[in-house]
Amino acid sequence: MNWVQALSDYRMYLQIERGLSENSILNYALDIKSFQAFLSQIKSEEGPLDCSRESVQKFIYETAKVMSPHTQARRIAGLRSFFDYLIFESYRKTNPTDLIETPKLGRKLPDVLQIAEIDLLMDALDLGHPQGHRNRAILETLYGSGLRVSELTQLSLSNLFFTEDMIRVTGKGNKQRLVPMGTQSKKYLKHYIYEVRSVQKIDPNDQDIVFLNRNGRALTRQMIFTMIKGLVNKTGIQKQIGPHTFRHSFATHLLENGADLRTIQLLMGHESITTTEVYTHLDRHHLKKVMEQYHPRNAN
Repeated sequence: MNWVQALSDYRMYLQIERGLSENSILNYALDIKSFQAFLSQIKSEEGPLDCSRESVQKFIYETAKVMSPHTQARRIAGLRSFFDYLIFESYRKTNPTDLIETPKLGRKLPDVLQIAEIDLLMDALDLGHPQGHRNRAILETLYGSGLRVSELTQLSLSNLFFTEDMIRVTGKGNKQRLVPMGTQSKKYLKHYIYEVRSVQKIDPNDQDIVFLNRNGRALTRQMIFTMIKGLVNKTGIQKQIGPHTFRHSFATHLLENGADLRTIQLLMGHESITTTEVYTHLDRHHLKKVMEQYHPRNAN
């Protein structure tokens, strides 16, 4: 089995067996292609079934010189997953990444917007611009329902339920969840869909996609990043802000206002509540309030 065949089979496995998104599959594939390119660079003829631990270690050592610890950790995880797949399919008996240590990563807390900053970004939108109401609907939906940017770009009209005020979201691994539609997001979604989108010329392949560009095609993740970056520059907010910042703010503000972690986990579509627990580190005021209310030593 050569690298091309192994990678093709692995991609099929990730798609069908693990149900990963195309973006996740692409990242996994890039890790394998980078390793394959490294082997070519050092003139090694090792294939996926006989490559050695030494070759993997050399690859990790060389890439560590130019990559952050987070990128190194992701790359090692990608290679480990690939060789685990080959073992699962009985192509190999050992995984050459087994004794390779992953860099120790500290927990980096995400930036969160204050409510006043969210209002500032919303107010900075020019609703007179042809894409103004669309962009307002995008931000309101990101913040009002806590969607990932990939979930937003794939959002379809058939998954918006205005009568029930609900959105059906397809998340990681094609897992679906229902999330409530915020009052403001509902208002701007309806205006965009019925007053703006309805008069657009739409590409036949994207008839059911909610958010479209000026050519009637589905928006890309990069378009949304660019739009938000322009707003941040316009308002002068000194934070690292992207689409995910609105999702983090959604979860943090729910926690601050008394929502329990289990509910936030369901709304966010987190598989493990451990992922959701990062938001308790963002809201020290909430933690202090819970401690004062429930710890027996704090009773008056």
